[in-house]
Order: sequence, then C-alpha cells, then structure tokens
Amino acid sequence: MLRRRTVGDVMTEEVVTLRPDTPFQEVAALLDANDIVAAPVVDDDGIPVGVVSASDVLRHETGMPDPQGQDGDDEHAWGKARARTAGTLMSSPVFTARADWTIPRAARELRRQHVKQLPVVDDNGFLTGIVTRSDLLDAFIRSDDEIRGEIEQDVLGRILGLDEGTVVVEVRDGAVTLRGHLPEPRLVPVVVGLCQGVDGVVAVDAHLAAARAG
Repeated sequence: MLRRRTVGDVMTEEVVTLRPDTPFQEVAALLDANDIVAAPVVDDDGIPVGVVSASDVLRHETGMPDPQGQDGDDEHAWGKARARTAGTLMSSPVFTARADWTIPRAARELRRQHVKQLPVVDDNGFLTGIVTRSDLLDAFIRSDDEIRGEIEQDVLGRILGLDEGTVVVEVRDGAVTLRGHLPEPRLVPVVVGLCQGVDGVVAVDAHLAAARAG
C-alpha cells in the first residue's frame, strides 16, 4: 500500500532540552542561541514533564501573566511570571506525539491542544524528538512535480502495476487531474482514493473510464 509520511519522517531528533532546575537565565539563553520557540523539560529519566515556550520567557521578563488567561488561575499565572527555573516556568502536563503518527493526526492534535509543537516519545515515554507546526506544514507543501512523480511511480506503477501512459497525470497547485482508460471499472475509485491519500494533494479531478472490451 501507499506509505503515508509520519511524524518520525519530519520531526527533529536532536532536541534542545531543559531540566526542571535549569535557571531562568539559562532557559532564555538556550532558546535564543538555538533560535527555537520552545523546549521540552525532561526529568532524570529523559521523560518530558513540561514545555517552556518563548512566550513564557517574555511574560516572565515583563513580569506579567498570560493576558489570555491560558495559564489557569491568577496565582498560578503570577507564579510563572515570577519563576526562577524551568520547572516553575513550564506548562504542564505536556502533550506528546508518537513517531508513527500520520501527519494529519499530529496536525489535529496541535490544533486541539492549541500548541505549536509536540515532543515525540517512544513506547516507554522517553523523548525521541520534537515536531513543530512548521514541520507539519512543510510536509503538505510539496511541489507539483513531487506529487506527480509519486502518483506516477508509486500509485500507478508500483501499487497498481499500470503501464506508463495508461493514465495521464497533471498537477497544478496540489490539484490533481487524471485522464485515461483503466483495465477494469473497479479500479477507478481505487486510483482516485490512492491519489487523495498522497501528501500535498488538495483535490482530485478524475476523467477515467474502463477500457472497452475488444
């Protein structure tokens, strides 16, 4: 079957991490030096226990809590604004992803949790990477040539075993147009469904028919 790209394909494996006792100044310096918007906080076993974001740092430096009230009650919000370590500054519990998640599943989780990144953990909960909103967007933003090549080589060739030229594939801004005749009528919805599953495809316009019997 067609292999869908997963979180493991797009995540960053070398992750800048913090410890609960990492001083605030070091937290700010690490985020700035590595040009990242957030970093997971891990315990002694390497299991994520929270996330510190650049917005947490900014709120701390201004001495103000989250203006949107996303930090919970006022006392907790003001406590984060006065935090001296990553452990008191971080957001917790931490929402995580798995490397075998599909790109759409991870994107839905980011949206549902209202976060911009997800630490990726293995079966034991250990940190193995981090995936960001931009990582997921990059997976969908593919050139028309890439999409056409995957459809021609993987969908039509490798999976369905159709001869080259049986189906003409055109791709424009992620919209796929298919034209041609197929050996059997039942293959028409199969081809359309497989093309819809290719990363980066936004629509499929099929002009396909079954080949006439001789």
